[in-house]
Amino acid sequence: MFTGIIQGKGRLLEKRPSGGGMLFVIEADFDLPDPQEGESIACNGVCLTAKEIKGRRFAVDVSPESLSRTNLGDKATGSLLNLERALRLSDRLGGHMVSGHVDGISKVLSRKPEGDFVRFVFAIPKGCGRYIIEKGSITIDGISLTVNGCDTSTFNVAIIPHTLEITSLGSLNQGAEVNIEVDLIGKYVEKLLFAKTAEGENACHGINPAFLAENGFLK
Repeated sequence: MFTGIIQGKGRLLEKRPSGGGMLFVIEADFDLPDPQEGESIACNGVCLTAKEIKGRRFAVDVSPESLSRTNLGDKATGSLLNLERALRLSDRLGGHMVSGHVDGISKVLSRKPEGDFVRFVFAIPKGCGRYIIEKGSITIDGISLTVNGCDTSTFNVAIIPHTLEITSLGSLNQGAEVNIEVDLIGKYVEKLLFAKTAEGENACHGINPAFLAENGFLK
């Protein structure tokens, strides 16, 4: 589990086929204190297992599933990736709960400076629109961000100078592809609300006054 608060960037030093997937060797631009073989590190928002950790360098296996569902397969040697080590129970939750399981790939539709800030407009990946709401949380290439506005096909975010400096967003231009993870709480709520009963019927057909009263929200 992660928070979407990026700790730094990593440079892709090596990329080679391995076991039907790929093996990446990455070097972080920050120290990795107390490294643990097999720990989880989010690379551009993708939860991967670190191995062969030596100083700031580590290797990760990228499965065929991850290559097909994320932008990692398109990254060339020398590319920069946003990195975040896994959340500890004692850490501050500065962003939001991020699983590291990418829901889709989006594209930068526009980039517009607004003073020291930059406003990005992104396309909404297929099947993700119902989970993206104004002022809700979203993860872009592993970065926890707030949705400033959205419609049926796009959403936009305003990026502060600090985020532009320490993440890959500072170098993103129109047409670039990014990994998107929507707020996982919305997906769990939807699953619970529309779960099937043993008879194959929907457990409920949406939230309404009767549903709220039955479940103790209204008196």
